[in-house]
Amino acid sequence: MLSVLYEDNHLIAVNKVAGYLVQGDKTGDQPLVDKVKSYIKKKYNKPGSVFLGVVHRLDRPTSGVVLFARTSKALSRMNLQFKLRNINKIYWAVVGSDINPQANTLIHWLKRNKKMNKSTAHENEIIDSKKAVLHYKKLIDLDRYTVLEIKLETGRHHQIRSQMTKIGFPIKGDLKYGAKRSNPDGSIDLHARSLSFDHPTTKERINIVAPPPVKPQWNFSLSD
Repeated sequence: MLSVLYEDNHLIAVNKVAGYLVQGDKTGDQPLVDKVKSYIKKKYNKPGSVFLGVVHRLDRPTSGVVLFARTSKALSRMNLQFKLRNINKIYWAVVGSDINPQANTLIHWLKRNKKMNKSTAHENEIIDSKKAVLHYKKLIDLDRYTVLEIKLETGRHHQIRSQMTKIGFPIKGDLKYGAKRSNPDGSIDLHARSLSFDHPTTKERINIVAPPPVKPQWNFSLSD
């Protein structure tokens, strides 16, 4: 079942479950975009194919807000907002304890290795690297972990995962980026908490918030 967070004639946002692909890849697994198309087709009894534009993506093991465009006009306007960075993206992440400082801005240069599907963060610019900026602050301490709120200023490949690893605090469960152990369900504890943008037709500022997964480490936030 889809968890629909927002829906109108122009846009639809869902709370992605960790493990879902947003778009299809070589695995052949059904992607989230196809699931949302089926939902729209059934709900509105639409004949023929359903248009659904992918506005942005989340990594497969990540959960949270994913926004789709239901018209080509909405897609082009939302793409422009992402390009102009008129989008506010907030993530929650579970990392190791004792992070210091408890709030900071991270600036790195990320280089992507497409064969390994991995990005590496560097202190200084290197060939084919892209500047990556994020801001984090501690939300709460857990028994052995800390929950951070992270605001992305740029939207690079695996940005949060690679930048947090660079400073020695990989995301819980993220073996690919240096976590000591995996999560039983194969997820990583990185959640796209909210997405704010200007509506493509009304220009109203929209803020979509996604409840975190029902897991012990997110219990503190379930009533948020």
